Amino acid sequence: MHIEPGVVDGAKIALSYATAAGGFAMAGKLAHNDVRNNGGVAPLVLRSLIATALVFSFFEVFPHHPVGVSEVHLILGSTLLLLFGAGAASIGLAAGLLIQGLFFAPFDLPQYGMNVTTLLVPLWGISLLAKRIVPDATPYVDLKYSQALALSTAYQGGIVAWVAFWAFYGHGFTAETMMEVASFGAAYMTVIIVEPLADLAVLAVAKTLRRQSQGPLFNARLHQGA
Repeated sequence: MHIEPGVVDGAKIALSYATAAGGFAMAGKLAHNDVRNNGGVAPLVLRSLIATALVFSFFEVFPHHPVGVSEVHLILGSTLLLLFGAGAASIGLAAGLLIQGLFFAPFDLPQYGMNVTTLLVPLWGISLLAKRIVPDATPYVDLKYSQALALSTAYQGGIVAWVAFWAFYGHGFTAETMMEVASFGAAYMTVIIVEPLADLAVLAVAKTLRRQSQGPLFNARLHQGA
């Protein structure tokens, strides 16, 4: 999920600064909630550092292929939220993306506002969805496949929707743009298939290693209700 250079340029790119500001505001709210309800500032910093390292690995180390107007990545946004909390996940997504751009892909920096918006706004969305579909008494290690699938599909669907928005905003509703967006969306179906399975596998490991997956390095909701 990296918007290709040239998809949005010129004066139009200014919109991405505004949407990124909104995304950062959402991330700030999620981080504030984590400080209040998930252990305080120091644990949030620790979880954010871990999430940042993982996000950087997802973007730079994991296989990724350009398809249409963007790249297909295994981002595991819902996995990060479940393991580390929404605040740490949002910080990790923004920071990991920035580190990759600064040190390994400077040609992506002009698109940072678009890319960070595309990552953070859907994460905000699934943080709200999780509250609706996961009962307060249910620890995340006890999620059902249907719940993991709903979170993953919502997150990846949000990414595809934002990529489509940037493509149509930059190039207009042309036949070529529609085909590129469609090819990107179709390629992302593989991610939607894989990610909920990854979520359940990671949660199963956390449940098995209960003692090791408790404490400030992990989301308190992993093993206890809200």
